[in-house]
Amino acid sequence: MTQKELPLILVSNDDGVDAPGIQNLIETLVVFAKVVVVAPNGPQSAKSHAMSINQALYYQEVTPSNSHQNLKVYSCSGTPVDCIKLALHGILEQKPDLCVSGINHGSNHGINVIYSGTMAAALEAGMSGIPAIGFSLLDYDYHANFKPGLKYVKEIVMKVLENKLPKDVVLNVNIPKLPENKIKGIKVCRQIQSRWEETIDIHEFPMKQHYYWLSGTFLTQEPNTCMDTDHWALENGYVSVVPTQFDFTAHAFKKELENWNW
Repeated sequence: MTQKELPLILVSNDDGVDAPGIQNLIETLVVFAKVVVVAPNGPQSAKSHAMSINQALYYQEVTPSNSHQNLKVYSCSGTPVDCIKLALHGILEQKPDLCVSGINHGSNHGINVIYSGTMAAALEAGMSGIPAIGFSLLDYDYHANFKPGLKYVKEIVMKVLENKLPKDVVLNVNIPKLPENKIKGIKVCRQIQSRWEETIDIHEFPMKQHYYWLSGTFLTQEPNTCMDTDHWALENGYVSVVPTQFDFTAHAFKKELENWNW
C-alpha cells in the first residue's frame, strides 16, 4: 500500500496527549495508516461533551516520542470535543477516514458513556459524518498494561475501515483488564442499564472553610446474568463492542406520549 492509499485516522482522547493509552493506540495505528493526533494538553476525564465557548483555544505541534513519517501530533488547550472541532476545521486539510479516541484509562461501559470525554470525542466525529470508535481499558492505573488488548484494537479498526459504519453510529469498545491469553474474544452487545451512587466527602481547610470530594459506586440495574450486555461481556473475559448513537429520542415511548391529552 502506497502513502496515498493509506487511510487517514484522526486520534484523540481525554487523558491527555502524553498518556500511555494514546501512545499505545498511536503505535498500533501508525503501522497501517496516516495518523494525526489532536489531543488535550492535560487530563480532561469525565468532561462529557463540554466545549470551550467562553475562552480562546490554542494548539501546537509537538514532537512525538516515537517519530514516524506517517504521524503528526498536536496538543490542544481544550476539551476532547474541542480537539475534534479544531482538527476538522483548523488543522486537517482533508476529511479523515476514521476517528479513534482512547485508549482510555478506565471503563466507559454502561452509563459511563454519558460522562466520558473519550466517547464524546468519538461522538463529535460521528456527528460530523466520520466513522468513529472509542476504546477504553478497565484499568485506571496510569501505568496500566495496554498490550493484551492491542490486537483487538487493530482488528476492530480494520473491520470498520473495511465495512464502514451506518450514519450516526459510533462504536464504544471496552477491553477487560486481563492477560492476552485470558481474553476470550470480541462480543457485540448492548449497554447495561446502570447508574452511579454518589457519595460526597466533606473536609475542612485549616481556616474552617469546607471543601467537598465527589466519589461513587457503579451499580448495575439488571441481573448480571443478562448475557447480551457490555457488563456481562467484560465480567466474562470478552472485549465489549456497543454500537452507540446520539439520537436521545425515546422512540418506544413517543407514540404513547402522542396519545396524551395535549
